[in-house]
Amino acid sequence: MAKTMTDILKEEMPVGQYKPGNHMLFYYMYRGFMQGEAEGQPVTIQRAYAFRSLLEDIEKHIYKGDLIPCGIWGLKSERTDIDTSLFDPAYAKFINTGFRHFGTDNDHAAPGYKKLVEKGVCGLLADVEQSMAKYADDQKKIDFLKSVKIEIEAYAAFIKSYADLARELMKDETDADEIARLTEIARVCDKVSYEKPDTFREALQLVWAAHVCFRLEGRDAMALGRIDQYLYPFYKNDIEKGIMTDDEACLLLQNVFMKIGEARYVRGGDDTVNICIGGHDRQGNDAVNDLSFCVLRAVGICKIPGPNLSARVWGSVRRDFLEACLRVIGTGIGYPALMNDDVNIPALERMGYDIEDCRDHCFVGCIENFLQGRQAPWSDGRFNTPLYLEYVFTQGRSLITGQTVGLDTGDPREFKSMDEFMRALEKQIAYGAEQYMNWLLGMQRQPNPEEATSPFLSALTDDCIERGLDINNGGAHYPGAHGSGNMGIATVADSLYAVEEVVFNKKLITMDTLIKALEADFKGYEDVQALLLSLPKYGNDVDEVDKYAVWFCDYTSKVFDDKRTYDGGRVFIAIASNISNIPAGLELGATPDGRNATLPMSDAASPAQGRDTSGPTAAVKSLTKPDYTTSACGTVCNQRYSSNTFTNEEEFQKLVSLIQVYFQRGGQEIQINCVARETLIDAMERPEHYQSLMTRVSGFSAFYVKLSHEVQEDILARTEHE
Repeated sequence: MAKTMTDILKEEMPVGQYKPGNHMLFYYMYRGFMQGEAEGQPVTIQRAYAFRSLLEDIEKHIYKGDLIPCGIWGLKSERTDIDTSLFDPAYAKFINTGFRHFGTDNDHAAPGYKKLVEKGVCGLLADVEQSMAKYADDQKKIDFLKSVKIEIEAYAAFIKSYADLARELMKDETDADEIARLTEIARVCDKVSYEKPDTFREALQLVWAAHVCFRLEGRDAMALGRIDQYLYPFYKNDIEKGIMTDDEACLLLQNVFMKIGEARYVRGGDDTVNICIGGHDRQGNDAVNDLSFCVLRAVGICKIPGPNLSARVWGSVRRDFLEACLRVIGTGIGYPALMNDDVNIPALERMGYDIEDCRDHCFVGCIENFLQGRQAPWSDGRFNTPLYLEYVFTQGRSLITGQTVGLDTGDPREFKSMDEFMRALEKQIAYGAEQYMNWLLGMQRQPNPEEATSPFLSALTDDCIERGLDINNGGAHYPGAHGSGNMGIATVADSLYAVEEVVFNKKLITMDTLIKALEADFKGYEDVQALLLSLPKYGNDVDEVDKYAVWFCDYTSKVFDDKRTYDGGRVFIAIASNISNIPAGLELGATPDGRNATLPMSDAASPAQGRDTSGPTAAVKSLTKPDYTTSACGTVCNQRYSSNTFTNEEEFQKLVSLIQVYFQRGGQEIQINCVARETLIDAMERPEHYQSLMTRVSGFSAFYVKLSHEVQEDILARTEHE
């Protein structure tokens, strides 16, 4: 079989291999920040010159398998002609102006690529000129708009440089196919460096180059968003006119998705680029289309981490789309993650966004709901909820450090009822939420919003150019939202049920005995631990346990509902933890569910590892009892199914039906691993044989053997359902 361009690209750019060399980002940006035209200019303009310097000077590379060039290859270089004397003073000056990072709203955004492909570079520049005329008497806005213009022009020149490189490579080329490939690259890049795109290939090139620019300037987890919506008009037109086939579109998408793997090649770690397909349109109609299926096919062929595909589905979604999603999951890559429009749209609307914008949401990072091109960047943090349960028992003292960090809510030995215990817990959580917000606001207020600007990202965000304001300075249509990742729902639910059952209802042990057992990490209290472990757990459709998961979502949402970010944005809750359930468990003493001190707490919104023992139907019934319309950020529900579920057609159809019921009952998100337990164990013992084995971790997929031993064990501990 003849090699495809994707095969050639895979060979030339092995995604698991790390490229040595100097990291060039700081050098190029700081040189531009300090020298030449930037000297003496307002900081936002200096930043723009730094961006321009980066895009001008970074080494460009076109792979043999490239159809849609541009990449972060040049971030690593073996150059020795670097004036390192510029680095330290430039770095210090740049940082002093208020350098942004994830916690201060730098990345985890979905730029307005629909605007980009509809307007093109020429349209964006025209908008800037119009706004500059409007604000001619406002020097601060003029300065900001100048910085936007500089960065748009730098982006255009960056694209054009790939046309120039293609022509340079043609000079010594004799192969007719190679000349044709490079000629088309040059034509496309020349055109979209200024004009609006007309074809699918041109639009995809324009979007990919913009994404690469964000990656080059150090923004992580930048989402491509609803790629099957904003590129669909180009796809449909090309198909109908015979300009392109579906197979050719799929190959172009593969070319882009494979280069997401450059992150591991250049930086040594994967980049989580969320891509959204499916869902509803702004009027509420089914938006699944042929391009949605084409994207699914492309990621299934690429089979690498990084394209963090998310599929928007709902209870009555067309079955062929859900089946197609699950068949790609069944290849072992663990994505797409499946997201429920029936929950996410009302959850966003509850936060005060316009309903049309809510219907048009995508995702950034792992699972975070985001209004593409309409809001400032996302940030989130981890809220270790089980700690506040611990503080009820200890009157605010950490069992790990011995320090008093929570409230003294009274001696629990004197509590007369479970209600009294719950009121104490709610006080602890409310106090924790206030401490969390103090931390968040202190961090968010550090950068000066008039200096720590993002001109190019602002250009692709609604209202920034029109208002003459940066995305983080009131320019965006909506302010940025923050997500509090409220961890340990199952650890808390199982623990609260245990307290109610063994202390207050059946009085099998006293509160004093339970506290002593927790303080001793069950040493000398093995009978107490055995009793606690024998109790029903969340994930088995036991109402008496599951009611505490319902309470967890309701109360933690309520306690953050009145909180706001520094710029007035909402604080969402996320029943998610990424892999933070592992380090968060190190902070936590023994818990009343029978868990030992420092072990991982339960993972995200899932039942505690290995404790959902009554089958997938019972797990689904438990998982859909909480009201997740209170969780506007989203949840992560990890499940593991045997490979037989995907290879046996009868079993597969049962899984499709089960997932439909999950969403009909109000499940918000689900993601599935289908790698056999035996395979995972063998991969841990003989990693050299499993370099390409992928698994779903928690909100992202990764090469299994590249994960830490602790994370591998956490995945292995999940129940494998049939």
